[in-house]
Amino acid sequence: MEGQIIKIISNTYSVKINNEVYECKARGKFRNDKITPVVGDRCIIDCKNCYIIDILPRKNFLERPLIANIDMAVIVTSVKKPDLSLNLLDKLISLITINKIVPVICFTKLDLLNKEELKDLKKLIKYYKAIGIKVFTNKKVRKLMKELKNNIVVFTGQTGAGKSTLLNKISPVLNLKTGEISESLGRGKHTTRHVELFEIKKMYIADTPGFSSLDISNYSKEEIKNSFIEFRDNNCKFSDCFHINEKQCEIKDKVNRGIILKSRYENYLNFIKK
Repeated sequence: MEGQIIKIISNTYSVKINNEVYECKARGKFRNDKITPVVGDRCIIDCKNCYIIDILPRKNFLERPLIANIDMAVIVTSVKKPDLSLNLLDKLISLITINKIVPVICFTKLDLLNKEELKDLKKLIKYYKAIGIKVFTNKKVRKLMKELKNNIVVFTGQTGAGKSTLLNKISPVLNLKTGEISESLGRGKHTTRHVELFEIKKMYIADTPGFSSLDISNYSKEEIKNSFIEFRDNNCKFSDCFHINEKQCEIKDKVNRGIILKSRYENYLNFIKK
């Protein structure tokens, strides 16, 4: 029968078929074929012997967090403790977009901002919305839930951003473990130790281990360029313009005129030069 892997602990794979979960082992042939089953994989299992006998083709795949077949990714982004990292946010947006997953931003800890900082954040939110990215805060959980309905969703972002806390707001019955921020390190302590899909109100949601850095060096310059939504429609002189040193570049002109966010362009240059 066909099912979906919703949790992996050690060498045991929890596979859900309809409303029943089978605790399965993977066939030895996967190791020989260099296939690693991951959470989110659609698979065929031998229900009698509880063995995964085949992994079905994936529509997408992320290495960090290690998960497959995702519709949407919520980037949980703290604005304080840990401080807002636009570099990490834009890197995640690029990674998610390249993998054909819809990015959604959720800002947390807005109550820690002063009036001037909150004003700057509102401008930032307005920009991301203008380029077509859905943006929410952890104060608007119902609106976020409405956006995520009927999708398989991964929650990701820097350590300590409040992913598990947000998921507990979405569904208190999860009672996921949360942690405090390390004052000495300036970042969160890991509380989620594995990737797991939870079925919540007509959707599957994944809580994942947090992280503070991300590598996109495996992707081509073309892929990274195309992941910046606001760069796609332009009237640059050259069709293959990378918006770096080329003359008559519309993207650079828009940055200079404040139409494209300067931090976005600077992060793009950082990513493209690797």
